[in-house]
Amino acid sequence: MRQVAILGVGLIGGSLALSLKKHEDVHITGFDVTEDNLRMAQSLGVIDRGTTQLAEAVAAADFIFLCAPVGKLHELISFLRYTPLKKGVVISDTGSTKACIMEMSEGFASRGVYFVGGHPMAGSHKSGVEASNERLFENAYYVLTPAADTPPEVIEQMKELLAPTRAKVIVLDAGEHDRIVGAISHFPHIIAATLVNQVAGYDDGNDWYRRLAAGGFRDITRIASSNPRMWRDVLLNNRTVMINLARDWRSTLDDIISLVEKADGPGIEKFFAAARSFRDQLPEKQKGAIPPYFELYVDIPDHPGIIGKITTMLGEHEISITNIHILETREDILGVLRVSFRNFEEMEAADDVLKKAGYQTYQRE
Repeated sequence: MRQVAILGVGLIGGSLALSLKKHEDVHITGFDVTEDNLRMAQSLGVIDRGTTQLAEAVAAADFIFLCAPVGKLHELISFLRYTPLKKGVVISDTGSTKACIMEMSEGFASRGVYFVGGHPMAGSHKSGVEASNERLFENAYYVLTPAADTPPEVIEQMKELLAPTRAKVIVLDAGEHDRIVGAISHFPHIIAATLVNQVAGYDDGNDWYRRLAAGGFRDITRIASSNPRMWRDVLLNNRTVMINLARDWRSTLDDIISLVEKADGPGIEKFFAAARSFRDQLPEKQKGAIPPYFELYVDIPDHPGIIGKITTMLGEHEISITNIHILETREDILGVLRVSFRNFEEMEAADDVLKKAGYQTYQRE
């Protein structure tokens, strides 16, 4: 029986545990600082047993997954460095920054312990162990960043263990990972927060900015609602990459400002054409660093009871709705009603049901 310790039983740790339990020879021990959370995890079948004693959780482990926020990973690694561990144990994490984590992990190999950095590039807008989903990582990239001296067989052990997640497991250098993820995930959060703060400044004394900033503006800035403390830790742990990206961004912004100042119509058009060309090449319906929303936009007449009719129709087909919103500002959006779902499959099923009932529906491209 392979013993797996999950340190931090939340959305990511819980979803990973559910996936790994598909192996018949895996036993999951969960560690968390809150006993109530462990009881919840055990009652949901996420873990086989739980403990609030960290040393106890890892004592017999063959694999240890650090599923805590980035800011807490340093504490866990420091603790494990001075804790008795089984020889040959493989330690991994699920943080979105890797270079700093791999630097901290140096020295484990001298104890016969292997550290393989990990980053499952999937998530959810929900949190907590109760949101755990064994399909969370399905078709998502799961990046491994092993140390240079990690034996190939250890990497293969990790790949085999992670097979039930049905994720696309790839191996990258830690620095390369941080540069890529910094550009496609971390830096966009800075841009979104900066844009929201800029508009908030304009809104002071004129609340029409806030009242009209719905629809497309709300969509493109949704990641600005992410946990501030988490993003503080992520940016500080990927500091050099973020500074370089910000300088590149400033240079690109200066380029478009210059084109506008010169009234260079062809240059402006070329700027936007280049962006459209690259974006149109991005994979559709594939999980990436930023979790997608599964939303339908529905054209509905302004009739009493129409929303109840739609929700009842979807309920009769056992399709769950996570949110429903009437849009007042609909620039660049077709449809007056936005309906949100838990996953792609339920969104597609709802799309089919509503279209057969005669409604016009649209999905974001």
